[in-house]
Amino acid sequence: MTNILLYCATVLIWGTTWYVIKLQLGTVPESWSVAWRFYLAAAALALWLGLRGRLVNLPTGKDLLFICGQGAMLFSLNYWLFYLASNHLTTGLVAVIFSLITIMNIGNQLLFFNTPVNRRALAASVIGIIGLVLVFYPEFSAVEPGNKLVYAIALGVVATWFASLGNMISLRNSRSGLPVMRTNMIGMFAGALCMSVIAIVSKQPPEIDTSLQYLGALFYLAVAGSVIAFGCYLTLIHRIGADKGAYAGVAFPIVALLISTWLEGFLWTFPAVLGVLLIVTGNILALSNPRLQKTHTSKITAG
Repeated sequence: MTNILLYCATVLIWGTTWYVIKLQLGTVPESWSVAWRFYLAAAALALWLGLRGRLVNLPTGKDLLFICGQGAMLFSLNYWLFYLASNHLTTGLVAVIFSLITIMNIGNQLLFFNTPVNRRALAASVIGIIGLVLVFYPEFSAVEPGNKLVYAIALGVVATWFASLGNMISLRNSRSGLPVMRTNMIGMFAGALCMSVIAIVSKQPPEIDTSLQYLGALFYLAVAGSVIAFGCYLTLIHRIGADKGAYAGVAFPIVALLISTWLEGFLWTFPAVLGVLLIVTGNILALSNPRLQKTHTSKITAG
């Protein structure tokens, strides 16, 4: 699959998960919803790999520790903290906070891999974040100021930082020649296990909603939102770098907005239209780099 198709698949799928996640809110604690999602995703990946005869030569030793670290950062802690933050933040503010991952990835690549700052990606990130602020600005007035707001924003920033660290560990794993899908399978199971421990320590016994709505949302988030989207995204990061790949975090809220327009009656304003134009400009700036069109010289395996 080409880099552009990987990017589009990531944006389109994650753009739909914002609405689907709302279908899970209710009786089941957020911690267990996250755990069930990644247990199911890990099981689906194990089944797929087993049918293709690729459930062999699983990583051990130091590689296994890094994979578990990736799972804790990318498939567990970041989701949990964002769920907690969302109790006090609007969707728009959550989107703006998460979009900071583009800048965090640029800094973390410099810190951990000594990768020079990509000025094109940095400029695209700043333009995109400004666009998101314009799109969601009306929602900010609904946020009540106070200590809870500061606490929630802090949780969101830490959650984004964890996600960025997960990107860095994933980049390290792929550069070490670890297959993306097998790595994701183990990482998702480790993340789900980590989330289960947190839930139990927090005195939240295992719970699940057996309604068709909840189970349908769970299946979609596990298979499409986790197995497929994370497979595309992490492959993309390996090929083009975490700085440019993370721009999907700025782009997919626009897909969510289109769904909200259709299903929730979102009303477009001039600042929102201007914001979308800025985000599209940022996409063009980030993705027009000729390097994006080239496959990474290192061979990456799907299994």
